[in-house]
Amino acid sequence: SIIICEGGAEDEELPSVLWGLDPVFSAFPRLYVRDIQDMPESIQVPGIYFYNSHPVYRVDVLGKVVYKREREDFFCYGVDDGTGVINCLCWKNELLKGGEDPHTRKHHVADYGGFNPVSEMEKLRRAQHNRCRLEIGELLRVRGLVKTSRDKQREILASSYYKVNDPVMSVQIAWMMEVPELYRQCYDKPLQLPQGLVPTTKGIILDFCEEKSVNRFRPYDLQNILQPLQPVAGPSACQQLCQLLKEALDTLEKEGFIYRKVKSQDQVYNVTTQDKDLLIAVKCIIREDSAKDKYAVKGCHILHILSAVRQRYSLNVSRAALERLLSFLECSSDIISTGENRYTVF
Repeated sequence: SIIICEGGAEDEELPSVLWGLDPVFSAFPRLYVRDIQDMPESIQVPGIYFYNSHPVYRVDVLGKVVYKREREDFFCYGVDDGTGVINCLCWKNELLKGGEDPHTRKHHVADYGGFNPVSEMEKLRRAQHNRCRLEIGELLRVRGLVKTSRDKQREILASSYYKVNDPVMSVQIAWMMEVPELYRQCYDKPLQLPQGLVPTTKGIILDFCEEKSVNRFRPYDLQNILQPLQPVAGPSACQQLCQLLKEALDTLEKEGFIYRKVKSQDQVYNVTTQDKDLLIAVKCIIREDSAKDKYAVKGCHILHILSAVRQRYSLNVSRAALERLLSFLECSSDIISTGENRYTVF
């Protein structure tokens, strides 16, 4: 099954436990400044934003510097990509903090076979200095975290930035061709989770039963552990969580992980491989019937075992549950398989 998540945080957010399944979340998406400014912030986790259904917390922007402020520790550049202007806080490295212009440094060091290490290092420092200090009108590429300032304005806290030398506009043209394609192929398409939420819920329930050695439970016992899967608070959130839980329990029951010994309004589910009474009942049936001449050679067929379990223990034990239990007993060396769907004791 495929679940398609549409809308942003103003509708229903993707649960935070599933954000890592979206490749956009782990990348630096090349979003337009207009979209960065308009992205709604997550209700679940501050500092996370949504473009369509895609969670975003860092971006990659290319644009012209339209204003500049300098402080002791950082530059503040206003970057215009043609759709809007965003404030970019670019931290200075130690070279820029010192205020020393590398062009003014003089070193008198002998060459080593035509190679002067100090001079070459100075060239690297000079290049770094030139690429980090920009003037108005120059082209800046910046990657960093998206933040909301105190005055509620969106800004970028740069993790890396540099001046782009683009005399014939080849970089800008390539950017203008690549970004719309990224929007068409990725950003504007709703996130598709191949497995949906039900398998995730199944995994959480099974992990809970294994870690806590749970042999039986009721649906409301699981609501707290499934709380992270609740999309957002709202009138329909509880109903959605209950529906998700119901679908997961139905799937677990069909696959034999759980069963209901007695079907009643109390809705008690037994964990198949943790039900000691069921384990004992199945082993007793196989042990007793394997001693009979009819089953002494080939062992007891699974359908015979299933019929006996339903007569002696519970009518609600499914074949899938019995198959899972027999596999568990075989792995524990309590029984052995003598052929296809036939079992006996040692």
